[in-house]
Amino acid sequence: MKKIIQTQTAPQALGSYSQGVSSTASEWLFLSGQIAISPETGQLVQGGIEEQTERVLQNLQAVLSAAGGDLSQVVKATIYLQNLEEFAKFNAVYSRYFTTSPPARSTVEVSRLPKGALIEIDWIAALG
Repeated sequence: MKKIIQTQTAPQALGSYSQGVSSTASEWLFLSGQIAISPETGQLVQGGIEEQTERVLQNLQAVLSAAGGDLSQVVKATIYLQNLEEFAKFNAVYSRYFTTSPPARSTVEVSRLPKGALIEIDWIAALG
């Protein structure tokens, strides 16, 4: 059985997906990829990779919080960057969120993201 996680403090889905899904059979929470959309305006935030990374992480935190979780429970992150040359700038922002015991992480370069975003991140969290 699965439970859909939905919050107004993160952007609404742009397509056919849930912001997050947890399983009543386990304590896993799977958070859909987030791009830098402001939940207040529904628009991509202005600025470069640092501003977009900050917004993406805030969006993911909102979904995680709506499920009753916190950053210490994130076990895996997948990062999609439009340009890997922006990795150091992205990592400087990301590292502020995970100062101790960071999750496992994969980072890949992609040719395009929805709405022309520079970054997308998805998480897996262990809530139990």
